[in-house]
Amino acid sequence: QVQLVESGGGLVQPGGSLRLSCAASGSIWSINVMGWYRQAPGKQRELVATIRSNPNTNYADSVKGRFTISRDNAKNTVYLQMNSLKPEDTAVYYCNAAILTIARVTIDVWGQGTQVTVSS
Repeated sequence: QVQLVESGGGLVQPGGSLRLSCAASGSIWSINVMGWYRQAPGKQRELVATIRSNPNTNYADSVKGRFTISRDNAKNTVYLQMNSLKPEDTAVYYCNAAILTIARVTIDVWGQGTQVTVSS
């Protein structure tokens, strides 16, 4: 069994910063893509950023230049550094990973989500 556990969400004022973390654990052989998605009330879940094992990155246009995704392969952990936060960044942030298990099966895993609220 594999799981993702997120941490680091909270309430921050506009212009502030937060750092999200997501650690994968369980029967992991390797992890290819790790990423962050978000879902605001009444909206569909959307891509925020992804990072591959090579480690190419991809960002949504709305967060380019403000957010940075990184990963620590030794710890099976992905991070999202969020700077210059705006009220429109308010959402539940979900971690996602494409994991090759010890059984050599690739599975798509989601975290439980962490709330980020940007408000004065």
